[in-house]
Amino acid sequence: MSAHSDETVDIGEVELLQAPELPMTSDAILSDLTHYFGRMLGRRTIRTASPFLYQAVVYATRDRLMERWGKTRMAIERDDNRRVSYLSLEFLMGRLLRNALLNLGIEKETAEALNRIGLDLEDVYDREHDAGLGNGGLGRLAACFLDSCATLSLPVVGYGIRYQYGMFRQRLENGHQVEEPDPWLREGFPWEVERFEFAQTVKFGGRTTSRTDSGGKTVFEWVDTQDVLAIPYDIPIPGYRNDIVNTLRLWSAAATDEFDLEEFNAGSYADAVASKNLAENITMVLYPNTATQDGHELRLRQQYFLASASLQDSLRFYTYHHGNDVRKFAEKNCLQLNDTHPAIAVAELMRLLIDEFGIDWDEAWDITRNTMAYTNHTLLPEALEMWPVSMFRRLLPRLLDIIYEINARFIEEISQRWPGDNEHIQRMSLIQEGSEPMIRMSYLAIVGSFSVNGVAELHSRLLTAGLFRDFADLWPDKFNNKTNGVTQRRWLAACNPQLSTLISERIGAEWKTELSQLQKLGGLAEEEEFRRSWGDIKLANKERLAKNIEDKTGLIIPTNMLFDVQVKRIHEYKRQLLNVLHAVHLYDKIRRGDGDDLVPRAIIIGGKAAPGYEMAKSVIKCINNVARVINSDPEMTDRLRLIFYPDYNVSAMELICPAADLSEQISTAGKEASGTGNMKFMMNGALTIGTLDGANVEIREAVGEENFFLFGLTVDEIEELRGKYDPQAIIDADEDFSRVIALLESRHFNRFEPNVLDPIIQSIREPADLWMTAADFRSFVDAQGRVDDAYKDVEHWTRMSILNTASSGRFSTDRTMRDYNDDIWKLDPIRLNLK
Repeated sequence: MSAHSDETVDIGEVELLQAPELPMTSDAILSDLTHYFGRMLGRRTIRTASPFLYQAVVYATRDRLMERWGKTRMAIERDDNRRVSYLSLEFLMGRLLRNALLNLGIEKETAEALNRIGLDLEDVYDREHDAGLGNGGLGRLAACFLDSCATLSLPVVGYGIRYQYGMFRQRLENGHQVEEPDPWLREGFPWEVERFEFAQTVKFGGRTTSRTDSGGKTVFEWVDTQDVLAIPYDIPIPGYRNDIVNTLRLWSAAATDEFDLEEFNAGSYADAVASKNLAENITMVLYPNTATQDGHELRLRQQYFLASASLQDSLRFYTYHHGNDVRKFAEKNCLQLNDTHPAIAVAELMRLLIDEFGIDWDEAWDITRNTMAYTNHTLLPEALEMWPVSMFRRLLPRLLDIIYEINARFIEEISQRWPGDNEHIQRMSLIQEGSEPMIRMSYLAIVGSFSVNGVAELHSRLLTAGLFRDFADLWPDKFNNKTNGVTQRRWLAACNPQLSTLISERIGAEWKTELSQLQKLGGLAEEEEFRRSWGDIKLANKERLAKNIEDKTGLIIPTNMLFDVQVKRIHEYKRQLLNVLHAVHLYDKIRRGDGDDLVPRAIIIGGKAAPGYEMAKSVIKCINNVARVINSDPEMTDRLRLIFYPDYNVSAMELICPAADLSEQISTAGKEASGTGNMKFMMNGALTIGTLDGANVEIREAVGEENFFLFGLTVDEIEELRGKYDPQAIIDADEDFSRVIALLESRHFNRFEPNVLDPIIQSIREPADLWMTAADFRSFVDAQGRVDDAYKDVEHWTRMSILNTASSGRFSTDRTMRDYNDDIWKLDPIRLNLK
C-alpha cells in the first residue's frame, strides 16, 4: 500500500461506494432521531426548553448529509478539479437546520416524524442558536455564496474563523445599547466535525534570518516565533436537492503546548497558562474593539491566522495529490479574498512558496498573481484597512520583508508606466509614508491579484473612477463588476413558506434554482384573486411579526399599519438618523392636527452598532428616546409607531422581511457598495424607498421607476455640493425641518437627560457632514408622501408588490456565482457519478 493509503483507501470510502443511502422517509428519520436522543445523548424525557431534541434532529439530518459530503469530496479528488478557496473573516450563517432540510428535500418527512411523537418542527427550529459569525451584509453574503456554489455544483471551500463568541447580543438599557457576549457554542454545535488531523501551525513574532545555501541561493528563515495551532472544524453546506455537499472550514486557535507543567507545579499558575490564553484569544471574539492598541493588534492576528492556516491547508491538499512541485498550484486553485480583511494572503502565499517550497521570487510572484482574486465591498476609505509598519515588524517580520520587496518591484513597474512621476508613486505605493508609516492592504490585494471586482454596477464604476483609479489606469483588464445577490432558498422559500407555495402553485417550482422564472408573476398581478391571496399572505406575515414584537417589547402594532422597515448595521452612512427625522416629522404633523391624510405607519428599525462606534450608539439612543415619546402618546396609538427591534440577527430578518411593506434603503449616494437587504425585501414583495446608491440603481432599473420610490441627491450632486454645504440654511428654509430640529432641541425627547441628543443635533448641522443628512430631508419627506398615496390604493400597492417580486430574478446569488465562475474562477462542476 502507498504511504497515503489511510486516506485514499479506507473503510469509509468502501462504505460510501457500496452501502445504500439512508432512507429519507419519516419512519427512518424518526428511528434515527430517537436513537440519537436516547443512545447518544442519553436522554429519556423530552423537554421542549432543552437543546437535546434539536441536537437529535440535527444528528439524524447530518447522517444524510455525511453520505453526500463524502461522495462530493471523493468526486472532487477523483476528477482533480480546480478549486476555489473563499477566504472571509465573516460567515453569518444564522440557523442551519431549516435550510438543510429544505435543500435535502425532507422538511415534510421530518415534520411528520416529529408529529408522530406529539412534537412540532417549528419548536425544534426555535431551539437553534444563530451562528453569528459575522457583522452584517458581508458575512451574510458569504453564507449565500456558499449555498449557491453548492447548488451549482461548484467545488468551493469556505475558510473562516470559529469565533468562540460571535456577534454580541444587544440589550437595551434606558435606550442605550449594551453589549453582552454571545456564547453560541455553550450547548455545542452539532453541525461541525473537528478535523484535528489537518491542524496547521501559524507563526507570530520572532525575527528573520538569512543564509546562503550550498548552491549560492539566499535562504530566509523566520525563527524564534510564538506559534499557534489552527484547528479546523468543518460544516456541511448542502446544495439544493442535487446531492452536493460542500465545506465551510472554520479555524479555532489553540496553544502548541497546553501549558508549562513545571511552572504550574511550582505554583505559577497564571504564567503556566499564559501562552495558551494568548493563543486562544485569537479566535475568542468577532471583531475586537480596535479603539484600543490590544484590540487593533488582535484584529491583525486574526487576519493573518485565517490567511496562513487556509493557505497552508490549500497547499496541503495540493501537494497530497500532486507532490511537492507547486509550480502548477495556480492551475488548480483560486483564492477569492472577500473584502480587504484577508489581503495579507498575498504576502503569505509568497512566503510559503519561497521559504517552504524553495521557489524563486519571480516564479512565486507569477503563481501568486494567478491565484489571488480580490472582491472589494466598500467605498469608505477608512474601511480599506491600513496597518502600522511597526506593528507588522513586531508581529509579522517576515511578511513585512516580503511586502517591502513587493512594493519595491511594484514601484519599478509604476516608474516604467509613468517615468519621473513621483506623485503616482506616492499615491500607489503599498506603504503610506508619514510619522507612522502604514501598509495599504487594499493596494496589496490589488497588486497581488489577477481580478478585482466591485459588487454593484455603480460601486464598480466608482472604484475605477475614484478610489482605485490609478490602478485601473495601469491594469484596466483586471477590474470587473459582479453584482451581489441573495439565495432565494433561504430568503423566500424557507422564510416565507406561504408565499413560496402560492408562487409554486401558479408558475411551478423552478424558480428555486432559476430565479428569473419569477418574471412569470408579472402577468398574475392583474388577477384579482391572485392579488387577494398575495395580500392575505402579507397580512399573515405582518401578524406573525407583530406578535413577535409584542413578545419582545410589549408594544402592540396594528397590522393595518404600513410596515416601514429599516434593519441593518447601524452606521452614519446608512442614515437611520434620516428615518428618525421623518418619524419626528410625522409625530409633529399628527400632534398639530395636520396628519389626517397620513397612512397609519409602523416604523421598524433594527441593527447593532460596533462597540467602539459612539455616534452609531448615539443614533440608537435617539431612536429609542423618540420611540418612547411616540409610543406613549395615546394620540399615536392607531396612527404611528416607532420600534427599535432589539438584538437584530439573521433569524429576526427571516421573520421581518416577509412582513415588510416598505424597505428603507436610504444611504448617502456613493457610500453603499451594494446592499443585499434591499434584495431580500424586494424578493418578498416589499417596495423600496431609496437613493441612487449601490444595488438600488439596478433594482430600480429592474422593477421600473414607477414601482420604486426614489429620492435624494445623486453621487455627482453630492460631490458638487461638497465645500459649500450649508445644512443650517437648508433647515431655515424648510418649515417642517425647522420644527423637527426645534423639537429635538427643546428636550422633548430627552426631558430628564440633558445633552444626550446633542451629538445627533450637532451632526445634522455640521457643514462637514459626510452623509449630508439635512440635504436629503425634504426629498425624503416628499417621497414618503408618495408612499402614502400609493398605499391608500390597496389594489395598486399589491400590484406593485407582486411586480417587485417578479422583477427580482437577477438578484440571486446563483446568478452572481455563475458570473464569478464564468469570468474569474473557471471551475468545472462536480460530477457525482463515481462508477
